[in-house]
Amino acid sequence: MSRIPVGAARLVLAALLAMTAAGSARAQAPSVSDTVPSAAWFDRREVMIPMRDGVSLHTLIYAPKANTTDLPFILTRTPYGIAGAGGSFTTSYAELAREGYIFVYQDNRGRFTSEGQFVMLRPPRDKSDPKAVDEASDTWDTIEWLLKNVPHNNGRVGQLGVSYPGWLTVMSMLDPHPALKAVSPQASPASMFLGDDFHHNGAFRLSYGFEYVAMMEASKTITPFAFDQYDSYKWFLDLGPLSNVPAKLNGSLPTWVNFASHPNFDAFWQREWVTKYLTRVTVPTLSVAGWWDQEDFYGAVTIYEALERFDTNHQNYLVVGPWNHGGWRGASGQKLGPIDFGAPTAREYRSRIEAPWFAYWLKGKGELHLAEATVFEAGANAWRSYESWPLKAGVTQRKLYFGPAGALTFSAPAASATAPYDEYISDPAAPVPYRARPIVASLGGRGSTWSTWLSDDQRFVQDRVDVAAWETPVLTEDVTLGGSIAAHLFASTTGSDADWVVKLIDVLPEGNAADPKMGGFQFMVANDVFRGRFRESFEKPKALVPGAVNEFTIDLHTQAYRFLKGHRIRVQVQSSWFPLIDRNPQRFVPNIFEAKPSDFIRATQRIWRAPGRSSYVEFPVVSNRTGATP
Repeated sequence: MSRIPVGAARLVLAALLAMTAAGSARAQAPSVSDTVPSAAWFDRREVMIPMRDGVSLHTLIYAPKANTTDLPFILTRTPYGIAGAGGSFTTSYAELAREGYIFVYQDNRGRFTSEGQFVMLRPPRDKSDPKAVDEASDTWDTIEWLLKNVPHNNGRVGQLGVSYPGWLTVMSMLDPHPALKAVSPQASPASMFLGDDFHHNGAFRLSYGFEYVAMMEASKTITPFAFDQYDSYKWFLDLGPLSNVPAKLNGSLPTWVNFASHPNFDAFWQREWVTKYLTRVTVPTLSVAGWWDQEDFYGAVTIYEALERFDTNHQNYLVVGPWNHGGWRGASGQKLGPIDFGAPTAREYRSRIEAPWFAYWLKGKGELHLAEATVFEAGANAWRSYESWPLKAGVTQRKLYFGPAGALTFSAPAASATAPYDEYISDPAAPVPYRARPIVASLGGRGSTWSTWLSDDQRFVQDRVDVAAWETPVLTEDVTLGGSIAAHLFASTTGSDADWVVKLIDVLPEGNAADPKMGGFQFMVANDVFRGRFRESFEKPKALVPGAVNEFTIDLHTQAYRFLKGHRIRVQVQSSWFPLIDRNPQRFVPNIFEAKPSDFIRATQRIWRAPGRSSYVEFPVVSNRTGATP
């Protein structure tokens, strides 16, 4: 296989088979040996494991050469290829390798040299059909074969994976083999329409969705799309309406057809909505997420929260660190882009949480001293341990209101003699870029920094006339967030549809002598987009009434973050985020994938801040420091 391009390699990292990352924190020194393991420690065996329908799946088995006792399995299933799996022992699996397991890597159905047909996010099977298969049945059949055909195993299996492999882990939980004793779904998607890779609140994630489908469905291997322009912003703008995409994909690829055929949250998207299947905790579960995950933050936390409703035996755990997508599997986790979190959080997580957790459940080793929720509080740059997430005690709900002249205040605005709103013109012909141009292709572009874009300095849009912003005075004391954040926009548009993008930003003070370029840096703490047509229902969109003021509630997810004394808090609102999000025509059409050039219109957007129509961002402020470092 040829060398995977940089962007695709980052996706393979998300499958636990690559080795780059970001993040950081403070904790004690690793409790396992610092010896660097390697593939040379293992006997490698390559097999094709038969499934119940006759299809065989390509599998690599790494058994420790020096093994003198029966060991459990660690299983990772992936659509991203397993040829480089042995390299994972040097970094991403180093702590587990030192602990001692039989490692199993498998190409899932229809990928690389595994037989069968690949189906993107294959839904759970109909169990009344004895011939039906799904990812749970493939995992079951794999485990059954391993137990019978791999010597010196102790009859226990743990499974983990990041991103798609994390989702495969969740699928295994739904119908687990009795030998599956512990699972760790990491950065798993939960809903591709509500908040993960392909849509956020119904808004289509254009650049990622297009590139991912091209990469995964054009062949059985990793094949990034070959852009003929360096700046993907210009390429996608020149492309025009979404109806022009199939010609660029040399016809129709299955998942793109599904995008265009299902623009709303219909039965198709509801079928792959993971949380509807999570009705019990079947296996001890460790969900892992990164606060600055550019792909699947929503899913990981949502899966934890869904399982928590049924966690009567206290087997559901959550870890969230200062990482991008899969950053905890990297060598250090000290930094995310230009942001330094002060310590190697990736290694800290793997040595002090992940390795002991699997050893406890798979080997019966030691005692489990792990809080239900372990989160990294950036700003303070410290790990916190809690008995729930979001916090149920020790927090006070606060509101930051939008005020006149760009003011942001904890006091609700009074009636003003000036206009009770701020306005800007949103033009689909010149959408706001989601990062500074040129924007390199995400998954195959040479020099792509897609994996760290959430840490970009947001000053690159502060002078645009189509971005509104409000900012607090310099903080006189720390403000620590500890839970769910939501923006409440009272907004109107002259169009009949609109997107609303909200960013919560930490503005660093000027005059940073140690690192001058960080003076005034605008670090995005939380963000998301909401497509206006879905204000009342994701299943049945409705046109907005031009000029009517509506309240739009935008979930900005959860965070553990400390805005330090001397900093400022800033909120930005805009109506495009291109090409991360496709352009909203701003004239309501039943299906944006079928919009014509004439449907794209300029619109005047108003963000209201009058009594009774006061836009604000609400979040829980930690009033008592109840957390502790793990």
